[in-house]
Amino acid sequence: MKNRTEDSPQKTEYTLFLGCTVPVRALNYEISARKVAGKLGLQLSDVPDFSCCGYPIKSVHRYGYLLMAARNLALAEKKGLPLCTLCSACCGSLTEANHEIQEDEKLREQINRDLFEWVGLQYEGKIQVTHFTRILREEIVKKRIAAQIQADLSSLHVAPHYGCHYTKPTSIYGKIEDPENPKSLDELIEATGAHSVQYEDKLQCCGGGVLAIDEQVALAMSQRKLEHIRAERADAMVLVCPFCNIMYEGNQRKIEKVFQKEYKLPILYYPQLLGLALGIEPDELGMKMNRVKATEMLKKINRRSN
Repeated sequence: MKNRTEDSPQKTEYTLFLGCTVPVRALNYEISARKVAGKLGLQLSDVPDFSCCGYPIKSVHRYGYLLMAARNLALAEKKGLPLCTLCSACCGSLTEANHEIQEDEKLREQINRDLFEWVGLQYEGKIQVTHFTRILREEIVKKRIAAQIQADLSSLHVAPHYGCHYTKPTSIYGKIEDPENPKSLDELIEATGAHSVQYEDKLQCCGGGVLAIDEQVALAMSQRKLEHIRAERADAMVLVCPFCNIMYEGNQRKIEKVFQKEYKLPILYYPQLLGLALGIEPDELGMKMNRVKATEMLKKINRRSN
């Protein structure tokens, strides 16, 4: 990890992997992440040549997936910085591929032969892949977040949604936190001053995995969780995965129409919630792009006087 000590707070640099979904369907996630990173002294660098992480073909062409992931890892390695992602599926995909390539010497040799022949790259296996949310959790430990809180969110009750990929692969992430009882997102919510709401089926899948196969089942899975969250009177749901957002926010009106129930539950990416606590204006966090408006929630936030 490369650190700069020129200014205070100390700047830590990461290469940012956006993946496919974030730039197209989750610009507010990227905007808020970059804004929060800048506020906390985290520098996010871009690599224009990054491509898909390989996840979509993982189940049909294992080696093709590994090769796609390895290409991105090789590009990140050339940058010489740790790699951070916003998408949970991208993070899991790159982390799993990275682990497999690092541990299997024969596979690594084969991957490197093909990478060099096709795109002139080599991967030595020296990159660390981390979800942006886990980087923010490290900032809690350093108390950098607490020192910069500028707004009172204590009136907010927020329901965390972890999603399936945030704690997978369990063989790797299980060393970081219990995948059956994760706490990191709850802790991150509490770090903003808001209250983390506990609710039934908290770890249930959003349904996105079956959306293309059976939309009715997918919508029913999302509706079930929205119903449980409404029962706890949460002001919003907070998540860290762009595809989960598609289910809970992008499809919320469709869910309301199909099940004849109204939710109007604001869905925020965690950096948006954190940004509000840091005193950043909602528009600067991309909240105009949120489909379910958080107007009533925002009224409960009190700015602290300096």
